[in-house]
Amino acid sequence: MGNSSKLHNSDLAPTPEDKKNWGWFEIFNVWANDVQSLFGYTLAASLFLYSGLNGWAVFAALILAGFFIMWLVNLSGKPSVEHGIPYPVFARVSMGVFGANFPAMARGLVAMFWYGAQTYAASTAVALLITGVTGISGGAMFLGMTGVMWISFIFVSVFQIYLFWQGVDLIKRFLNFAGPAVYAVMIILTIAIWFKAGGGLLAEVGSVFSSGARSGGFEGLGTFGAFVAVFSIMVGYFAAVVINFGDFARFVKNEDEMKKGNLWGLVGNVVFFSFITLMITGGTISIFGEYIAEPTAMVAKVDNMFLTIIAAFAFFAATVGINMVANFIPPAYDLANLMPSKINFKIGGLITAGFGFVIGGLWVSVITQMGLFPFVNTLGAILAPVFGIMIVDYYIIKKQEIDIDALFDDSPEAAYHYNGGFNYKAILAWIISGYVAVGTVWPNILILGLDDFFANLGGGGGYAWIIGASLGAIVHLAISKR
Repeated sequence: MGNSSKLHNSDLAPTPEDKKNWGWFEIFNVWANDVQSLFGYTLAASLFLYSGLNGWAVFAALILAGFFIMWLVNLSGKPSVEHGIPYPVFARVSMGVFGANFPAMARGLVAMFWYGAQTYAASTAVALLITGVTGISGGAMFLGMTGVMWISFIFVSVFQIYLFWQGVDLIKRFLNFAGPAVYAVMIILTIAIWFKAGGGLLAEVGSVFSSGARSGGFEGLGTFGAFVAVFSIMVGYFAAVVINFGDFARFVKNEDEMKKGNLWGLVGNVVFFSFITLMITGGTISIFGEYIAEPTAMVAKVDNMFLTIIAAFAFFAATVGINMVANFIPPAYDLANLMPSKINFKIGGLITAGFGFVIGGLWVSVITQMGLFPFVNTLGAILAPVFGIMIVDYYIIKKQEIDIDALFDDSPEAAYHYNGGFNYKAILAWIISGYVAVGTVWPNILILGLDDFFANLGGGGGYAWIIGASLGAIVHLAISKR
């Protein structure tokens, strides 16, 4: 037995004990940057507005989602804390040493899409700053973006390449800085909006939101159905990080530090960020008489130079932070897993940045035409079954036992070689459950009456992640037990 060049390089190898130097604070800031992004704010605010629920009911659904996600990442992070392996290597346990390339690249492609989306979002903060300081607001339009937007977009793209090229340690320091900084600015923004809206804001919030009709995919749902859909959409938003949380957990000192970081970092940030979003969104409706989806547009309306500069800086830092956490590190590892002898962490990152640049450049004119909720739900539906398969395989079928040497061994007698390096049972479980999960978002692709069932269920596929993950676990367990 030995390490195969097709499966092993220094980035994929188990993290040495002396490199496991992350504690709860680093995990806290991973979540702080993941939660507090411009895209995250827009999604949360949209859930408040379009679900037709009382604002406090949406708040409760988001908090419940935070606890549920914490439970999921504690499950997916444990084997990586114990063995120091990243997500694509852990996927080899259930999928096979070569079969793991399929879910790894699916995660990588999803991350590349999000990378482009978040790069565009971060560039709106830079454009806000340029416009606020210089008064220049536009220029010629190309693909739905002005000249100022394109300059901002290119700047953010180059800055991110510089950041990841310096390595994981600089990324960690950036996250530790950006997380607390965003807290401070969001509090300042909330106070500013609250002051303008007046002292009756708290009493107004519930009535403002509950007066809206259900739209955006929530049509036809009752109160409970809308609550579950809000919960599920938020889980789907975090689906990408849930599945590859091992990419971060591999650097954590022990499982207790990971759990502490997940509790305070994930649940704590979801509670704080949801409350902030609730107050700011309600405040802007009270002040301006309309819903303003983008925080940068809202800050521009407040028209305060000091607030503009501070908010632009914080929005930029937070959104670049989530890009590093959720959308750069995962595909860098996933691409390295595909061809370990030719692609390392940095080369994988460059490929990600190039793909993301194209996606971000087309974000306004092409991709946003899909709609926000279908986009989030579709990406979550593709990945959901993989999580269910990996977790049930590790905890129930393999009983938490891993042969680390076999993860890097491509010989036919190795434990995770299965059939030519592929576990066809797990791959079949993914195809079946993934088809149904994506079909909850786009019912027209389904057959055998499932199309009518999910079309009538409503919720715009908001249940996609939970259905996909559950089916993945059940189907894989049923097939593997035979």
